[in-house]
Amino acid sequence: MIGLTHYLAVAAILFTLGVLGIFLNRRNIILMLMAIELILLSVNLNLVAFSAFLGDLTGQVFAMFVLTVAAAEAAIGLAILVIFFRRRGSIAVDDVNRMRG
Repeated sequence: MIGLTHYLAVAAILFTLGVLGIFLNRRNIILMLMAIELILLSVNLNLVAFSAFLGDLTGQVFAMFVLTVAAAEAAIGLAILVIFFRRRGSIAVDDVNRMRG
């Protein structure tokens, strides 16, 4: 039987991979956004696992809110990247320092 600890272990592994993806990859913005999505998915897994363990739907409702915010974040982030790529020709994180308002 799969228990709560199994879900928490998988969520901890996903969270660790996401944090490592952010810190080890400082050059590509798309990979950094994917690492942030991994972190958000680990949070969703925790919310759903605790919701099922406690027999309450509140965690699942919050997981749906997190999914909608993550989708909006990804859409806005990718739109900014497309505009940045059109102006600069690359999406390197080092070039972001030179942006002006």
